[in-house]
Amino acid sequence: MHNAKLTRLEMMRTKSKIKIAERGLELLKMKRASLVLAFFKMINEIKLLKVDLYGIISDAEDRIKIAEIYSGRIRLERIAIEQSRIGASVEAENIMGVKIPNIRLGAKARENVPYELISVPPPVHDAKESFERAFRMLIEIAEKENSLRKLLKEIDKLNRRSNAIENIAVPRMEEIVEYISQGLEDIERDQLVSLKFIKGKINAEAG
Repeated sequence: MHNAKLTRLEMMRTKSKIKIAERGLELLKMKRASLVLAFFKMINEIKLLKVDLYGIISDAEDRIKIAEIYSGRIRLERIAIEQSRIGASVEAENIMGVKIPNIRLGAKARENVPYELISVPPPVHDAKESFERAFRMLIEIAEKENSLRKLLKEIDKLNRRSNAIENIAVPRMEEIVEYISQGLEDIERDQLVSLKFIKGKINAEAG
């Protein structure tokens, strides 16, 4: 059943391994609990963002209609082409060892077309700002949903590792300890029987 050496030293080593495994299991469960909290917190944040997004998009649609009435479609399209471009950079945020992408947005002006020199009517400017808010919020939601997938993947990995330690590794080592303990008892019992036999034989010869 087992190839473990039937020695007290081997039994002590196996018990030490069990303690280390149990400590590791405890740390894994603590990390998993923290990630689960972060996971559900992010779900709630996404729900709230989506509620706000619907309102922002509705407002932006109303403002673009006003801007089109004020400036006309052709002028509106020309102004849109001349506006600054939004650039993005990605940084990594660490949550309990899990790298979560953090997207940073920033305006990147087109060459030779400084934003300050472009005459933008107030209704068009208001519509532009509304759509920029909607765009930034869409990026934030996408970022958080991607983070959710990463957290879920890490939680699943921690679950598998915890189960392997708790349901396979530790029980096997406990079986080995029991096997060694039982083996040592059998050896001691055999030795005791042998000693009694030898003692009896010596006493018989002496008598």
